[in-house]
Amino acid sequence: MQTADRLTKIPPYLFMELRKKIARARADGVDVISLAIGDPVEPTPDSIIDELCRTARDPENHRYPTDEEKGMFAFREEVARWYRTRYGVTLDPVTEVLGLIGSKEGCHHFVMARINPGDVVLMTDPGYPAYRASILMGGGIPYNVPIRPENAYLPVFEEIPAKIVKKARGLFLNYPNNPTGACATRAFFDRLVAFAKENDIAVCYDNPYSEVVFDGQERLSFLSAGGAKEVGVELNSLSKPYNMTGWRIGMAVGNPELVAAISKVKENTDSGIFNAVQFAGIRALRGETGNIDKMLAIYARRREKVLATLAGVGIDFNPPKGTFYLWVPTPRGMGSLEFTNFLFEKAAVVVAAGTAYGQYGEGFIRISLTVSDARLEEALARIEKAF
Repeated sequence: MQTADRLTKIPPYLFMELRKKIARARADGVDVISLAIGDPVEPTPDSIIDELCRTARDPENHRYPTDEEKGMFAFREEVARWYRTRYGVTLDPVTEVLGLIGSKEGCHHFVMARINPGDVVLMTDPGYPAYRASILMGGGIPYNVPIRPENAYLPVFEEIPAKIVKKARGLFLNYPNNPTGACATRAFFDRLVAFAKENDIAVCYDNPYSEVVFDGQERLSFLSAGGAKEVGVELNSLSKPYNMTGWRIGMAVGNPELVAAISKVKENTDSGIFNAVQFAGIRALRGETGNIDKMLAIYARRREKVLATLAGVGIDFNPPKGTFYLWVPTPRGMGSLEFTNFLFEKAAVVVAAGTAYGQYGEGFIRISLTVSDARLEEALARIEKAF
């Protein structure tokens, strides 16, 4: 059976390939520890689970979701309240908030809502691989904007060729950044808004790690910048702050025209989020702020252990302050894939090669802190022994 040509343009999805590699090794009897995938192992808080169970028993919630593709109004109101409380951002829940089945679908729907075949879409290198796939499936042309350590992993808009900027219709950005952990600044947001306005570029600011910051780093929303709503939308998710990766619930907020366009794509793609999951989401946003602080303490402790172990084997660096990943430079003389293979073969520890996120990821690997303490300590002991 011949499949669509568009699929031939899309590289294998990084995390599916990693899962296959891990499965093959485990089938051969190898005790593999994965530090590659960002999926928290700690459970969703009980109050959220209880709310799901309670509302799932109501027959009214067994029908198509309330407001279908937009998300129930009560959920959108709670999102608006959360944004006002956490970031000082005012949102109209009617026109500026949209429920999502996780922020990943928002990335895809943004492309379908904004990009025509042949349009250029800017994305960072290194960057989250799913952006490229969405751009290609929508008929757009991805253009890699380098982000480098010397620029705090922030793009320098002046370095983008004028002919590319002229053709660009969209821009994906993600801070706190996956994979580097870098955080944006308010000054950068001002430059971003000015660049987008001047060139009629719609910003899709993917912000699912907004709450995962360390060492006094300020939590920021792109929409807190003056004029941000005029040029873009922000995507966010309950996955990371509330340990709800498998629940698939998030939001798109910001520019009313873009929110409406994304909603139109959704209404012709899916039938919305299960009501009971939305009620559980309301419970999370309203009452589980303590879980964020609890998880940050756990990740901070693990982070220090990893940094200490790496320093002990000669890899000493000053990491950025966001996400539950560490963007680790490879030992001198080793490339990303070479170091990844070394850790797999000598320690049965899986990490993500920096080159999986783009050519400027060469010389780095990404380590995730979303593994239990016991397994992390075992992985670190193996790494020490391998060195």
